[in-house]
Amino acid sequence: MIVSIQQGLREEGVDVSLSKLCRWFGVARRTMYYRPTKASPKVRDELATPVKALIEQEPSFGYRTVAWLLGMNKNTVQRLFQLKGWQVRKRPIGRRPRIEALPSVAQAPDERWSTDLCRIWAGRDGWLTLALVMDCHTRQLLGWHLSRSAKSQTAEAALEQALISRFGSLGRVRAPFLLRSDNGLVFTSRSYTALVRSYGLKQEFITPHCPQQNGMVERLIRTLKEQCAHRHRFETQQHASRVIGDWIAFYNHRRPHQALGMKTPAEAYAFAA
Repeated sequence: MIVSIQQGLREEGVDVSLSKLCRWFGVARRTMYYRPTKASPKVRDELATPVKALIEQEPSFGYRTVAWLLGMNKNTVQRLFQLKGWQVRKRPIGRRPRIEALPSVAQAPDERWSTDLCRIWAGRDGWLTLALVMDCHTRQLLGWHLSRSAKSQTAEAALEQALISRFGSLGRVRAPFLLRSDNGLVFTSRSYTALVRSYGLKQEFITPHCPQQNGMVERLIRTLKEQCAHRHRFETQQHASRVIGDWIAFYNHRRPHQALGMKTPAEAYAFAA
């Protein structure tokens, strides 16, 4: 205020010093020269070092996952991410019109499973097909199979592995439940549909061209690619199978899931069973 008064007086041809103006208005002169300084936040090395080591190992992890794995406060880890610029960049959200979705959710284990296929590059062995089967309630990845073939046998092998993983053996399930998939040639083939019926499961198909209705397994495939497949240069099918198998064990037993209250899929199944 004092400075603006001084400038106004100068425009009118009157030059008055700041000290005199401060004396007239009863303002301490030192306040005219004070410039507040904000100290830059300090980061403690004992907190930042383990966080940096983990995100260098797993760069796609967000602050909640990092905090849970390190046993740290999530607000502290989030602040470290902000100060160090370690945040994972979010994908832009489109605004295309969507039809009303049929979410692939379930209220209990073995109420609805979801399955899908994706492609994995394996160097000398070329493109491979990976089939996945997951439980929509616990997010457990129950069965998977990696093959050079994109035929129904690959999806059938993943389904049978899921049944063995969950029930201990192959055979008709005691309580029929749903198996959701898209409308691809593999899942609508006579061989696959006959196998599903033989085990007592009920197939349900999403609306054509609406992959969001099978969003749970689609999101799992994206996570697998970001955290595993895209971070390795697979040389052979055997190499890819070994690395993907290790990641799936980590996903089921060590990786926390925000939708499960930061439980792992295996813990969520044990809690619900």
